[in-house]
Parts: sequence; C-alpha cells; structure tokens
Amino acid sequence: MNLNLRNAIIHNVSGNSQTQLEDTIVDAIQSGEEKMLPGLGVLFEVIWQNSSEDEKKEMLTTLENGLK
Repeated sequence: MNLNLRNAIIHNVSGNSQTQLEDTIVDAIQSGEEKMLPGLGVLFEVIWQNSSEDEKKEMLTTLENGLK
C-alpha cells in the first residue's frame, strides 16, 4: 500500500470521535465496496499497533472463530 494513501486515510479520521469512527467502519463494511478495504486495513493496522499482546490474542481468536 502506498504510504501516501495510508497517511491520507489517517489524516481523514484523525480527531474523529468514537461514534464517527464507528460510523466510518460500519459504512465501509455495509457498502461492500472493494475500494473501502484499504481504509479498513489502515484502521486495523492502527488498532493492532496500539493493542497489548492480550488484546492481539483476543482479536486473533475472534478472527479465527469468525472464519470457521
């Protein structure tokens, strides 16, 4: 992914409230548009980088269960 795209996505949501972030995520998922996937990936990257090891394990368990 182009670093400029990553920075643009982060810039666009920086300072957003939890409600605004949730709306962004829900809208991206509900739209089902492929062009939204990079943005969701960047948001997940931020979550991952700012999570503890226990939180990462919990996310991986949730992901694994969701893919069964």
